[in-house]
Amino acid sequence: MEKLKAVVVDDTIVYRKIVGDILKEIPEIEVAGTANNGKIALSKINSVKPDFITLDIEMPELSGIEVLQKLKDIPDPPVVIMVSTLTRDSSEMTIKALELGAFDFISKPGEGTMAENLAKVKQSLVPIVETLKRQKRTRSRIKAPAREKPPVARKEPAVKKPVTRVVHKRTKKKNSEIVGIGISTGGPNALTEMVPMLDPKLKAPVLIVQHMPPLFTRSLADSLNKKSRLNVKEAEDGEVIGPGTVYIAPGGKQMKIVAGADGTTRKIKITDDPPENSCKPSVDYLFRSIAEHYVGRATGVIMTGMGSDGTNGLIQMKNNGSYIIAQDESTCTVYGMPKESIETGIADVVAPLGKIAEEIANTVVA
Repeated sequence: MEKLKAVVVDDTIVYRKIVGDILKEIPEIEVAGTANNGKIALSKINSVKPDFITLDIEMPELSGIEVLQKLKDIPDPPVVIMVSTLTRDSSEMTIKALELGAFDFISKPGEGTMAENLAKVKQSLVPIVETLKRQKRTRSRIKAPAREKPPVARKEPAVKKPVTRVVHKRTKKKNSEIVGIGISTGGPNALTEMVPMLDPKLKAPVLIVQHMPPLFTRSLADSLNKKSRLNVKEAEDGEVIGPGTVYIAPGGKQMKIVAGADGTTRKIKITDDPPENSCKPSVDYLFRSIAEHYVGRATGVIMTGMGSDGTNGLIQMKNNGSYIIAQDESTCTVYGMPKESIETGIADVVAPLGKIAEEIANTVVA
């Protein structure tokens, strides 16, 4: 496979070196250039034609957001990995960047030695780049030329739109009283499309685990709330869940459902329990609690993302009578988290992004 070309864009020489050094250690990656502001970055992108760039949020000349907006006018633009500081302002701009189509983001460590910061950035950046490499290999296999044959005059087939595929026919009535959603890479962009499509009269709470650090989940909730007909908020410890509200798990914490003191209400419990599948918040952690407290009365949704977080929790939900919806491959930014539930047959419905809200509504109590 040809090397993937990268351009590192950051206004601080320290982080240009940290990110550049990490990328140079990854096989099949070539650092084809660097830039210390957005204007130079666009010039480098036009001349180098990189496969992906790492893009700082706050820069002189042009900000990361402005660069991202201008990339929309470039044919075949590079994949963008945002690099953000752990501040409220940066988290809001990062969410905007992800909604505009940035592939993923990494956080700049707030403190530490050069070696410690390099290790932290490497832990976040390498899995993202490895995912880009796998996608490149897949595209290369698809585009590999077949043995030449004489040309045959024929009409080009019409491009098929993604459609919902029912794997197991639903025999029960609409009976779900809660919806759990697990999502990761590509999530903010996908949620920005899907959440506003949810029925404003939805008679079930929706709990979402989006893999993100602290501050970013609050910014995500605020952004989605402005676009949604439902109330969207970052979940708080001890609050009673109710219909018509979308709860986002706080970054850096775990979220689960527990029984209220009256035995009938259900509350959110936010804990500092260890990561699962290297994730905190973890989808499995939430899904297990839904499986326990909503036997036969829940819908589990698994969407775009790297890794397999959520698979084991979905199996428990399925075994306890939940209905499972998985996002289809064609509309996933990364077809990782939904893949196993689809290939093992536990998904009842495989739906494109634009149909997921409708499929959720089809399962929830009327």
